[in-house]
Amino acid sequence: MTEPHLRIGIMYHPEIIFRLNETYLLAPNGVPYEGIQKVNYRDGKIWLNDELVDEETLVFNPVRYHEASFELNDVTIGIQFHWERKEDQTFKGSLEIMIENDQLTAINILPLEDYLVSVISSEMSATSNMELLKAHAIVSRSWMLAQTQKSNSLKETEKIYQSISETPEEYIRWYDREDHLNFDVCADDHCQRYQGITRQSTKIVEQAVAETRGMLLMNNDKICDARFSKSCGGISETFENVWEPEVHPYLQSIIDNPTLSEGYQADLTNEEAAQKWIRNAPEAFCNTHDKEVLSQVLNDYDQETTDFYRWKLTYQQTDLAELIARKSGRDFGSILDLIPVERGFSGRLIKLKIVGSKLTLTIGKELEIRKTLSESHLYSSAFVVDKQNITDGIPGEFILTGAGWGHGVGLCQIGAAMMGAKGYKYDEILLHYFRGASISKEY
Repeated sequence: MTEPHLRIGIMYHPEIIFRLNETYLLAPNGVPYEGIQKVNYRDGKIWLNDELVDEETLVFNPVRYHEASFELNDVTIGIQFHWERKEDQTFKGSLEIMIENDQLTAINILPLEDYLVSVISSEMSATSNMELLKAHAIVSRSWMLAQTQKSNSLKETEKIYQSISETPEEYIRWYDREDHLNFDVCADDHCQRYQGITRQSTKIVEQAVAETRGMLLMNNDKICDARFSKSCGGISETFENVWEPEVHPYLQSIIDNPTLSEGYQADLTNEEAAQKWIRNAPEAFCNTHDKEVLSQVLNDYDQETTDFYRWKLTYQQTDLAELIARKSGRDFGSILDLIPVERGFSGRLIKLKIVGSKLTLTIGKELEIRKTLSESHLYSSAFVVDKQNITDGIPGEFILTGAGWGHGVGLCQIGAAMMGAKGYKYDEILLHYFRGASISKEY
């Protein structure tokens, strides 16, 4: 295997304004460009600096790769999250602009290892513990290559990727691969956070990537689809309970602690066990308020969220009914109950029954539940529900008490940061979260 070049989807808009900070050559004719450029999509065509271009794709390649960079204006980050915002971002490598879905898509093309330096700095603080950085570099590299292999496999088989199952009583959907046909991954949290060289990297990040160059998590000679989330909430989840019904032996449920706290169960598919776990705060690597450790994993906008391990959210009846109707596109009437139907091993809801005065429907999987019950994304689907102020069978208030932040599969970033702070080495961190995997240098 040799180091691959990646295609990362950055932004999607009818007009893209960017600055070339060095000389770039426009393929295929090799015309040089520098400085501020504007590309528009009008009447089904691409316009470059208000001149019609007889191409459906523009590719700007740097003359001097290591010295060159380009800046994209108004890139949206945190898409549909509570901290969504726009910022100008700077990138290494080539810039491709193509027509897609009646607008323009900007794609960054660059070598995998350079991509990783940015991902590690974007996903967490560039001043993190070296062992955490090494572990995350291997996880991100493995995930990235597993996704490109999966995309290639789907293209070869021409198999239609299905992620929705619907009946009159049930709507089940998961979100993973169906959005990206013309590039390998996107740049936002939907894939893994990538913000070019906008987030200032450090020598320690470059060192962590260089010292783990080509190292991958493997299982039975296959690259592991190595997932990660902010906080597992004390127990991690299995792959098949979050995405497609395919079992990955290295993505199983594990206790995020050397031992299970006394009086608790490790299998939270049982409702009583889940209630006890979520309503309390058992010991776990990710059960921490250590600001120094949290600052390693959380960039400034992530720290706008203060409760990771356990959280609470209160909805008034009118607000919840309006939210669910708007997010689901269905009129449930008044919300009478939110009933757990099926939980994963971490207590995350795989299926939730929404009982309304006009409609009753079971929804899943975890991200569909989180999207339906929040303006952006509920922190996780590991929650229990309390109803208050009930009048004529209609609750006036719903209180959600929850555990963790994210899907909870694979590496727990806050837990891994705590392990690094406690002196665990990168391979110990990885083999704690990815049981049965091995670490192999493949290029």
